Amino acid sequence: MDSNRSAKTPPKPLRPEFIERVRTLVLANQTVDRAMPGRGRLHVDRQLPFLFVYRHPREVEDPGTHRLIVGEASYLTGPPDRGMQKSVKALVAELAKIGVELFGGFLVVEVWAGEHAAPGVSHPDFRIHHAGLDELQSTVAAFAEELQSIKLHRRRRVVELVEGRRLGPEGRSQLITPRIPGVYSLGIEALPVYRAAPEGPVYPLVLRDLHRQVSVAFKKASFRFVRALTTHRPKHFHALGRRAFVKAVWEVDRQLAEVGDSFDFLLSVSPINTGKAWAAFQRSGYERAPRFRYPSLGYTPALLKRKLFAIPVERIEDPEVAFILRQKQDELDRQLTGLADRGTFRFVHESVQLFGGAEPELVALARQILEREGEPADDRPAGAGVVDAEAFALRARAEIDRFKQDLPRMTAGVQIRDDINGLMVSRGNLLIPRDLRIPAYRTDALIQHEVGTHVLTYFNGRAQPFRQFYLGLAGYDGLQEGLAVLSEFLVGGLTAARLKLLAARVVAVRSMLDGASFVDLYRTLTDDYGFSGRTAFIIATRVFRGGGLTKDAAYLRGLTEVLRHFRSGGSIEPLLVGKFGAEHLSLVQELLRRKALRPPPLRPGYLSDPGALERLEAVKSGKVASVLDLLPRREHR
Repeated sequence: MDSNRSAKTPPKPLRPEFIERVRTLVLANQTVDRAMPGRGRLHVDRQLPFLFVYRHPREVEDPGTHRLIVGEASYLTGPPDRGMQKSVKALVAELAKIGVELFGGFLVVEVWAGEHAAPGVSHPDFRIHHAGLDELQSTVAAFAEELQSIKLHRRRRVVELVEGRRLGPEGRSQLITPRIPGVYSLGIEALPVYRAAPEGPVYPLVLRDLHRQVSVAFKKASFRFVRALTTHRPKHFHALGRRAFVKAVWEVDRQLAEVGDSFDFLLSVSPINTGKAWAAFQRSGYERAPRFRYPSLGYTPALLKRKLFAIPVERIEDPEVAFILRQKQDELDRQLTGLADRGTFRFVHESVQLFGGAEPELVALARQILEREGEPADDRPAGAGVVDAEAFALRARAEIDRFKQDLPRMTAGVQIRDDINGLMVSRGNLLIPRDLRIPAYRTDALIQHEVGTHVLTYFNGRAQPFRQFYLGLAGYDGLQEGLAVLSEFLVGGLTAARLKLLAARVVAVRSMLDGASFVDLYRTLTDDYGFSGRTAFIIATRVFRGGGLTKDAAYLRGLTEVLRHFRSGGSIEPLLVGKFGAEHLSLVQELLRRKALRPPPLRPGYLSDPGALERLEAVKSGKVASVLDLLPRREHR
């Protein structure tokens, strides 16, 4: 709520019992999330040696400013009423004393809005008010450094240090008087660039961006204070973020998952007549593009959108959590638009928005792989070395049964179906095409790809408090597919033919986006790159499904992202938490450090295989420097 005017009936001051109750909860290390009379709020996530404070001004509106601290693990928004000021100061003093008792030191940071910048007049973006204490110099420098690093409109912020006795807004008494030993105070005056005039309106996108960056800056600077002047020893600044979330977070997460679970985008754009389409394509002499049929939709995309945009994501305080949930809301919107446009020329544009295109560097890598000489373009099953759908299903069920020993409530199923043309995982279930025929030496690799990665991360995601980690954060496909392909390498089943297939998918996506027809692409794959007619048809079908789907570029792109993650010192554990994209890696690690996410209960079987661990170490050490190093020059046919 942005309105800051005093209520007509002034609220009564806080009773001593309120402050005593807060003290009891904090000393017991329990979360405090309490509304205060007159639109104030106190949130103390757990025992922490700092508190961020915002006091609503009495005389004027101040829209947006309180959002700069809302979402911190320990914050207080004070009501504007004069009669409440003593109560606010008493509450802050009590929290400060508890902080000193527990940690030997405590920091109170008050945030307020400065004067609105007049046209043509230069103002610092932040003023940091401090008392000039020697022991606080490193903390002041940390706040200045972190606030300066914030970028809005491609410009870094200007920070001014103001030394003096005033550490709060003009016309307000100090929060901590007299000074309590071990308690330190800072004031941060922010230029209200997030609104058009002194009393609004607010620019919501600017405020959202600023809030997210300010929150990171506050954590990093607080970390420096905590490590220098308290006994608290967090291992990372992320550990100072919130662990306890208000009801609005779980409600938004639930509603988004409800919308996401009501449809399966990939299944809905996968043709159900592939076999007949292939036969018709052959009869045409490979001259007429096939006509594909798709599953009927059991819902109306527009009505699901209505439900989607009724979800109040804006109510979420934590800026990082709000960010990933907004992203998911946007992705679901684009998916529903795509389903409404399925089979039309518009679909490909929505596909690019969802999955990206095929960037020049990726296409160049793909062509390098395809031009490797002396290696087949297809893994050709032959003779006794062939695994069919029934045999593959048996192996998949055995792997799932192994997982159930660690996660008995796991409900993964295996289905053999007539309406799909490739292996697929949907809602944690493995779907196998009835006509599946694969070389026996590829079985372990594909089991680890589909079950050891896609099924595993689905159920690890279900074990998380956030449902989005099984549904999949926005843009999760690349990292998921990259990890799945790497698992094929780790178990010794990644062949040159498999890499060529993934490279061909990238080239196919680029060709489709450049205007090639289905027939043109088919001929390129068979004539220029040596793929069999059936394989070329399947590649082209995957790329042209729905009207033009660019997802297949994600496999090779994701593999490069995963290799980069390991080469930079990353570990495999965060990748197993659930389904998310490369851009979310740092956020996932942050939420793990904050203990807002749980360690994954399932681990792939290859992590107990010495050969796989040796290959993984080769990736980490840089011996496998790129995708091209995943295979020897010549290998098993």
